[in-house]
Amino acid sequence: VQLQASGGGLVQAGGSLRLSCEASGRTFSTYNMAWFRQAPGKEREFVAVISGSGGSTTYAGSVKGRFTISRDNAKNTVYLQMNSLKPEDTAVYYCAADRSGQQIESRSIRYGYWGPGTQVTVSS
Repeated sequence: VQLQASGGGLVQAGGSLRLSCEASGRTFSTYNMAWFRQAPGKEREFVAVISGSGGSTTYAGSVKGRFTISRDNAKNTVYLQMNSLKPEDTAVYYCAADRSGQQIESRSIRYGYWGPGTQVTVSS
């Protein structure tokens, strides 16, 4: 599975961005897909995850109510809509795929496939 994220950039606090992550493979609808992020000097942290069908989602507390994860299985793409952005959302954002077939999970150890990341910078 190859993943390619896009949509990052520079935005002012309070603004919005939408990240996209396109995956290769013909069984995309069976993958749980997640977004993680890593800020400078910090460990990588979970942001959001969505099940293969799109019926289940989980968010980190820090983004709940501001970010929305969604997917289009016909396009092999998962999205992260980020609203009301804050300077503390500044990080490299990574999409990741879990092909285990198990329930959605926030621990990074579950995810065997990672994209190269896209930078999101929120200015104050």
